[in-house]
Amino acid sequence: MGGAGVRARSVDERPVSEGGGGARPILDADRGGFVERHALWGDAEYAAAAQVGRVMDEQGIELVRLSFCDQHGSLRGKTLTRDAVWPAMRDGCTAPSSLVLKDTSGKSVFPVFTPGAGIGVDGLAFAGDVVLVPDPATFRILPWAPRTGWMLCDLVFPDGAAVPLSTRELCRRTLADLAGHGYELNVGVELEFHVFRAVADDRSPSRPGQPGEPSRTAPLTRGAQLLHEEGLDEVDEVVQFLSDGLTALDLPLRSIELEFGPNQLEVTLAPRTALAAADAVVLCRSAIRQLCKRNGYHATFMSRPIGADTASAGWHLHQSLVAGGVNAFVPSQPGEVLSDVGRHYLAGLLDHAAAAAVFTTPTINGYKRYQPYSLAPDRIVWGVDNKGAMVRAVPAGGATRLENRSGEPAANPYLYVASQVVSGMSGMAGRSEPGPPTTTPYTADAPGLPTSLMEALDALDRDPVFAKAWGPQVIDWYTRIKRAEADRYLAEVSQWEQREYFGLF
Repeated sequence: MGGAGVRARSVDERPVSEGGGGARPILDADRGGFVERHALWGDAEYAAAAQVGRVMDEQGIELVRLSFCDQHGSLRGKTLTRDAVWPAMRDGCTAPSSLVLKDTSGKSVFPVFTPGAGIGVDGLAFAGDVVLVPDPATFRILPWAPRTGWMLCDLVFPDGAAVPLSTRELCRRTLADLAGHGYELNVGVELEFHVFRAVADDRSPSRPGQPGEPSRTAPLTRGAQLLHEEGLDEVDEVVQFLSDGLTALDLPLRSIELEFGPNQLEVTLAPRTALAAADAVVLCRSAIRQLCKRNGYHATFMSRPIGADTASAGWHLHQSLVAGGVNAFVPSQPGEVLSDVGRHYLAGLLDHAAAAAVFTTPTINGYKRYQPYSLAPDRIVWGVDNKGAMVRAVPAGGATRLENRSGEPAANPYLYVASQVVSGMSGMAGRSEPGPPTTTPYTADAPGLPTSLMEALDALDRDPVFAKAWGPQVIDWYTRIKRAEADRYLAEVSQWEQREYFGLF
């Protein structure tokens, strides 16, 4: 029996359907809502929803966070009480549509209170509601938050149509196009990040309504100790709570590693299908930041924070196509690195790398990572097991794959993955060839990667492949958001300028 003011645990007395494996059945009383009317779930989702109800009862879940991944790769949403969760799975949960119109400062880039919100999408006008539809297969219990669950959501309009600017939906559509050609994409993840010791809760009231002053931190490690066992042992407290938390979330964690730079760690996630891999990255990054915060640390996926020296953080994305359950990149002839399909796909990654940089490296800061001789690429080349090249081809039998090393860890996972598919499919359609592999990745006579976000945006404007795949409206939307971010950066007087010129002139 619950105590005073505490709701007694609900007991599920409804009959369990045959073959339900103990899951709460979906009865007529649960149907007929928004989700069913618009056929937003299939049998798998209804089965998963039934299990969510059972788990919530068994584990005493009182709160559930419903979240969606925004254009920047950050999670946004609402926390619902247990009594509100089941109605939300029937009818969704509303949120302001203006959330998909903001840059990284949290300010709307578009004229929200005009017809079409300045982007030509009527459903986004006037900050009206969109509907968050939970994906019950993503339900997790958050190990750091008492009695709290979590579900990832898709965005739809009140008429049931998908929000065209939902990046998860965009990725899903791109992967469906790939499937229509007979292929599935598998993705493995290496995600680098920095962890600092939090000094104190020093949040300042300065700069209200804008990104505030960054938190004060202290170093965690000394750096220059790649994979050093004793160095990793020095931060074992961090390793332990990250391992416990990420595995409790059923994420495909393979390793936690000490990276080369000061304060730098890496997690690797086992390969899985592309959408599941992107979902995993979204949850993994958020979990790492929240776990660190609760334990007195500050984790950042910013590529090159102050204190990183030259050891910027990257996101190495391993990818392979599968056809009929077989790796389509495996060559048929001995001595070859890739199959014909693999070569054409690789050529597409190279041909569209400059434009795709907007999606693989979407922040101003990320371009400071492209330094020569830094284990990050600085030009558009490929090599065989060459970690200085932008794309590293790994001939490994059934595990043959391509590793794109150009991405930053702050990238939106859905846009990063989808950009690879669009690029690779373009190469396959044109039967493009990548040319010979490089053995001199930092001196090869090859086009350089964009040196700034602005340069990457210009490359995207010149390359029609993404507008053809996703529609010009999507590209216009995303580039306007990123140009607003770039414009704010260019208008800001930096400390470098102050040091360089204030006393000289």
